[in-house]
Amino acid sequence: MADQGKKMLLAIDIGNSHTVIGLIKDDQVVGQWRFKSDRDRTDDELAIHCHGLFSMIGVKISEISGIIIASVVPSLETSWSSYCRKYLSANLECPPLLVSAENIKKSIQIKTDNPEEVGADRLVNAIAAWQKYQCNLVIIDFGTAITFDCVSAGCEYLGGAILPGIAIALDALSSRTAKLPSIDVNVGPERVIGTNTVQAMKSGILHGYGALVDGMTQKICQEMGCSGDELKVIATGGMAHLIAPYAQSIDELEPLLTLNGLHFLHNQQQKND
Repeated sequence: MADQGKKMLLAIDIGNSHTVIGLIKDDQVVGQWRFKSDRDRTDDELAIHCHGLFSMIGVKISEISGIIIASVVPSLETSWSSYCRKYLSANLECPPLLVSAENIKKSIQIKTDNPEEVGADRLVNAIAAWQKYQCNLVIIDFGTAITFDCVSAGCEYLGGAILPGIAIALDALSSRTAKLPSIDVNVGPERVIGTNTVQAMKSGILHGYGALVDGMTQKICQEMGCSGDELKVIATGGMAHLIAPYAQSIDELEPLLTLNGLHFLHNQQQKND
């Protein structure tokens, strides 16, 4: 059993393009890492990768007493689950928790037509945001896809919208056109009206997606039947910081939203058990 003074939760968020893992101790994220979601990676390769990262911040695997996994990639969920059983199970207080619509229904009411279709990460984000703000919410996750998730003030997951992410759009522009280059959008455009190809592309991506966020937020607000000051818009995901300066409707950046949601759900599961 893990040392009671050194108990840590390993939270794993498996996405289509990237996997984010975090170590949480005493309600604080003490380590966070993001790497590519390689579908061919084995449980042994995950062990080498993760244990090296843990070692870099002085954490021993014997300190990990809990694990929670949210995944939208079934093959990787299998590899990660195998890694956890093979290398971390000796010190766990309970088996790893796999997030699903069924095992989190006590934390949020899912009002969609088919609850099992909703990505685990979207539900985790919704729960984390509502626990912090407890009001009408739109959570925008800037990942491989950009997702808009709508939550009522009564903690009901209402549904949302899905559109291609920024990386997909950039890749499509450079790979499917003869004269448009690959560009770096970490440095924004000088103006909305670009006077050269690179500036025009930067404007289209950053100002364009910013305007999309503002327009979608306005329509969602109307459909939810609330005024702008009754709705809080939260942005998360790897590219959220790029779009936030160009979207006036975004109220808060929450880069640790998913990890915080996984932490909350694990604590709730322990209380229920």
